[in-house]
Amino acid sequence: MAEVQSPPTEAPIATPSQPSNTSLEPSSTDATALVPLTTDQTIITTNAEGKKVKKIIRRKRRPARPQVDPATFKTDERPAQTGTVFNIWYNKWSGGDREDPYLFQKAAAGRCVIARDSGYTKADQTAGSYFCLFFARGLCPKGVECEYLHRLPGTTDIFPSNVDCFGRDKMADYRDDMGGVGSFQRQNRTLYVGRIHVTDDIEEIVARHFQEWGQVERIRCLVARGVAFVTYLNEANSQFAKEAMAQQSLDHSEILNVRWATVDPNPAAQKREARRIEEQAAEAIRKALPASYIAEIEGRDPEQRKRRKVEGTLGLEGYEAPDEVWYAKEKGDWEARKERERRGVEGGGEEGMYGEGEGEGEMQMQERQPEKQGGIFSSETLKALQGYTASTAGKKQTPVAGPLVGYGSDDDSD
Repeated sequence: MAEVQSPPTEAPIATPSQPSNTSLEPSSTDATALVPLTTDQTIITTNAEGKKVKKIIRRKRRPARPQVDPATFKTDERPAQTGTVFNIWYNKWSGGDREDPYLFQKAAAGRCVIARDSGYTKADQTAGSYFCLFFARGLCPKGVECEYLHRLPGTTDIFPSNVDCFGRDKMADYRDDMGGVGSFQRQNRTLYVGRIHVTDDIEEIVARHFQEWGQVERIRCLVARGVAFVTYLNEANSQFAKEAMAQQSLDHSEILNVRWATVDPNPAAQKREARRIEEQAAEAIRKALPASYIAEIEGRDPEQRKRRKVEGTLGLEGYEAPDEVWYAKEKGDWEARKERERRGVEGGGEEGMYGEGEGEGEMQMQERQPEKQGGIFSSETLKALQGYTASTAGKKQTPVAGPLVGYGSDDDSD
């Protein structure tokens, strides 16, 4: 069971003799002793002459600030009663009303501002920490003492498929209203945003507000209906944006309805998603294979293709090795080089046992040996054949006992 965030504990109400600590500075230095206080950001730009210039921007990290006063923070998130039964699964009242349930929605109590609220916390000391749910909603009172991350998710923040970026367990299927945490059976990076105030520049407004939570891949707006679909490049950013923009407003006083989007039935969208998955698989293969293989397969290394035409004959005139044979040979050579390098590192202390000429001569003999064995048979096969020949050559045939027997021939003297 994945770790689930518990609401921050309420701090005692401040008294004149004991003032509440709502300062932007951390109250404890031991909690952030191991956290690096500076961050380096590398930016590659092009100057007026067309040359690439690498700039390193070093910024001092700041502690996360409390977003609300701990004395006024309330953990009860139950909305005002509008029905007869409170559904803990949907977190709303049901029964007793026949009207639009979204008419009873209230605006969010807070809003996260990344430029102002983000900073380091206790969670930066632990690898694989989850993000703070209350920070995304703009309601975290702990600040630097929080045990969850107070920043935006990045491409390096990868979590198991059964939990979201906040550490909450996903379900097997989506809720009927497409709310909640989501499903672990599908990677969903698209949000449905409803109840947007209809204007002519609705797409620009949606892009400006939702790009605060990560890099946006695509935005599609239905202007007449006041609906938008926002797709992020990273799934964690979509999960963060869903909580950060729930019941928020854009440039007007509307209350947004942010849900998970269903599967797009458009064939073009399905092809685009399949192409993206193929590109991710290709990128994983590029990282797993040597660079020379990738360059040859993609046709970016003409010298490698020329070398294959010469060495691909394997000592046979007019023969061209198939792809699987050639790649197996290249992989074997690559693994052999890695093994020699590893043995060279492990046996580094044995260099003093050889003279200057002896060690070099032995290495040259070991390197020249595979060139002589460039035929069809491997070195193990040739050794076996040599041993077989040596064993049979040493045997002498015993003379056959008995009288001499004549045999027929073309000579008439017989």
